Amino acid sequence: MAVKALYDYQYPAADTQDKFHGNQLLYVGWDDHFLFVAPLAFPVSPNAKFSELVEQTLTFAYGRHSDWAKIDFSKVVWLKSGQPFQPDMNKTLAEQGIKHKDALRLQTPGLNGNGTNF
Repeated sequence: MAVKALYDYQYPAADTQDKFHGNQLLYVGWDDHFLFVAPLAFPVSPNAKFSELVEQTLTFAYGRHSDWAKIDFSKVVWLKSGQPFQPDMNKTLAEQGIKHKDALRLQTPGLNGNGTNF
């Protein structure tokens, strides 16, 4: 949403990439899993392989949900900033053009979030 200021002012952003010690922010949401009502934010290395993002970061965050163990990652539909995206699990985030404050969404056909083991 655009903001119209009443006066001219300088407002330096507090969440620029240089403030994350070599990492970048990445937002990841899991569609149709309302236990997670919004994308989660992760500080990740741009040099991390996509497989590391899934196996370590996302499994840590989402792994306690009973659907997580049922995911067939060959069938996951990924979106990057709202556009279809086919990640290469062996390439780094940087190699795939994933930048600071990008948003990824994963869609898991057939898994709609009804079951949990909490």
